[in-house]
Amino acid sequence: MNGSAVGWMKRVLGVWSAALLVAACGRPTGEPEAQQAVRSSPLAARARARIDAGYHHSLSVRPDGTVWAAGANLLGELGNGSFSDRSTPVQVQGLSSAVAVAAGEVHSLAVRSDGTVWAWGDNSDGRLGDGSTTSFRHVPMQVVGLGGVVSVDAGREHSLAVRSNGTVWAWGSNTYGRLGDGTTDSRSVPVQVQGLSGAVAVAAGEVHSLAVRFDGTVWAWGNNFDGQLGDGTTDSTSVPVQVQGLSGVVAVAAGQSYSLAVCFDGTVWAWGNGHLGSEEGWSESHVPVQVQGLSGILDVSASESHALALSSDGTVWAWGNNTYGSLGDGTKSFRPVPGQVQGLSGAVSVAAGFHYSLAVLSDSSVWGWGVSEAGQHGNGSLPFRSEPALVPGLSGVVSVAAGIHYSLALGSDGTVWAWGTNALGELGDGTTLNRHVPAQVQGLSGVVSVAARYARSLAVRSDGTVWTWGDNSYRLAGEGAPALLSVPVQIPGMSGATAVAIGDYHSLALRSDGTVWGWGYNWEGQLGDGTTINQPPGVVQARGLTGVVAVAAGYLHSLALRSDGTVWTWGSNSYGELGDGTTTRRLAPAQVPGLSGVVAVAAGPAYSLAVRSDGTVWAWGYNAYGQLGDGTTTRRLVPVRVQGLSVGQTVAAGSAFHSLVVGSDGGVWTWGVYSYVANPYNVPQQVPGLSGVTGAAAGIQHSMAVRSDGTVWTWGSNWDGQLGNALPVTATLPSRSLL
Repeated sequence: MNGSAVGWMKRVLGVWSAALLVAACGRPTGEPEAQQAVRSSPLAARARARIDAGYHHSLSVRPDGTVWAAGANLLGELGNGSFSDRSTPVQVQGLSSAVAVAAGEVHSLAVRSDGTVWAWGDNSDGRLGDGSTTSFRHVPMQVVGLGGVVSVDAGREHSLAVRSNGTVWAWGSNTYGRLGDGTTDSRSVPVQVQGLSGAVAVAAGEVHSLAVRFDGTVWAWGNNFDGQLGDGTTDSTSVPVQVQGLSGVVAVAAGQSYSLAVCFDGTVWAWGNGHLGSEEGWSESHVPVQVQGLSGILDVSASESHALALSSDGTVWAWGNNTYGSLGDGTKSFRPVPGQVQGLSGAVSVAAGFHYSLAVLSDSSVWGWGVSEAGQHGNGSLPFRSEPALVPGLSGVVSVAAGIHYSLALGSDGTVWAWGTNALGELGDGTTLNRHVPAQVQGLSGVVSVAARYARSLAVRSDGTVWTWGDNSYRLAGEGAPALLSVPVQIPGMSGATAVAIGDYHSLALRSDGTVWGWGYNWEGQLGDGTTINQPPGVVQARGLTGVVAVAAGYLHSLALRSDGTVWTWGSNSYGELGDGTTTRRLAPAQVPGLSGVVAVAAGPAYSLAVRSDGTVWAWGYNAYGQLGDGTTTRRLVPVRVQGLSVGQTVAAGSAFHSLVVGSDGGVWTWGVYSYVANPYNVPQQVPGLSGVTGAAAGIQHSMAVRSDGTVWTWGSNWDGQLGNALPVTATLPSRSLL
């Protein structure tokens, strides 16, 4: 549907406002003109019928009456005759002249212009309404015995329909009486909801149902444990009861355990337990309360995770859970009261799915944001890449670094570029907005070295100063610095640095004189100063180390490579990560026995890696996920050789449990979990399609490589856009869908 639906809504609201006397939400006077206006143009025909968002799949009706679907397809809910997930839309088979769609948890509904209803997907409890309980249908089947239908909605396990005569029909699971037929018996064919007439719209929640009558009253039935029926009680009912204190209602939505209603005056009301739109956050009310900060609203949509509201000015407002960016405000921060979705204008409909959102604009384009792990945005977003792809827009890169869900690139001109998650300022661009393409880190120039781990970054400038940004909750940038650093700040007391390394709770810097300095937490002795005294305010020197050419930091341990090819370790040793044959921690550096001729080192969570000048790679410490690459999952207290590698040149260890090696021939090898290549996980496998590589970095679930031509290539998880070359799986801002 298009902008004409909003125009129709405005005309209906105009009739309401001319015909009704206003008190609170509005009391109908019984004017026949107003009743006829709503009855003859059912609310079910509003723009929301153009799209709907389920748990992990999305549906849309195109202007030609065809239905298209994207996302998860476990039980055929995409209706294209297959069970394959799709990140770009596929046409639902055998449907034409469709006018409305609805998406449940794993089933789908469509209304055709002839008033028939068609269903596909999961058929547990008979929710497809075809008279059977066949486990699934991967193409549409007609719902039995329904004609003249003008509106449908799909709950988690049940379905609702409104006929043109104002009756409401229901089928599927009937726990708590959500079908409204006076029983709790599931139905595989539609049954009429008892005692309800003159209905114009319905909404199906997880285990409760709502209906709006032509007189603007709202009726509810089903589960009421959290007051989601709005009758002032917590008593469930298998027949409709009237929601208290509401009249003049023009739209409703049902979430998991809460309900929403829009009144003709543009206010929004909520009841139940959940996203009630108050500063109290997660609150409960057994009768409707007004959602704060909303006016001029035309429509609402509710999901288990969050709620959306469509304004008459074409803006979209959202509140609730934002873990995956479903509020579209550029962050992942919970929002108890509505805030405007950024970058959208001219919206004519909205749909809230499970941790994701959809909107249709006046030009008929569809936009999505939030999570899209199964492709439910329909924009081709990828949860991960198993083969490396080029990061566009970057050139002249000399090194890379990877945080937990973000990436850094150091240019030959001394600039630093970042992309991915940014909730804690880890991109250093002065905001907390995620980015799926590279953006320059502010205020840094002349940078010669970068490091990243989890949500914290370090950079060394050519003048030897060290700068940090991102998560500073442990005050590693000094006691006076805030907990979130969205732009780089200088580490006090650190000078003469040439390289840096980041552990989980500590940092290391290599100075030009070959000494090692550290700051941060030190309860396992990871700073190497002979104590367990924490050092957030300043820096301390690691004892007895000179001639160091490289440093690495793990979870709670540290490594140093000396110019003579020996490796020295200190800190925690619970899993043998110090490589000295014991599990005893060390408060000061000690040499790893049996290793010589080492040219590169790296440290992961409780394990360590080293490359020798003969190209062999050695590993020790924690090995439950095969990260040591020796073909086992047995921890090693002394270095063991990584299988099958003899061309190693540099090495990288992920923030989780995978490892990378760059070979002297320019190839890359990987092993362990989250390596995202088809390999036995505990022995190395060459990454396909890469050559001429000079450096690599490993995040928690993604990997990076820089080639000799200055280009950057990435693979692995793309949940927050950390690959920099595809739309993110969790988009905190809207992007255009192909639905």
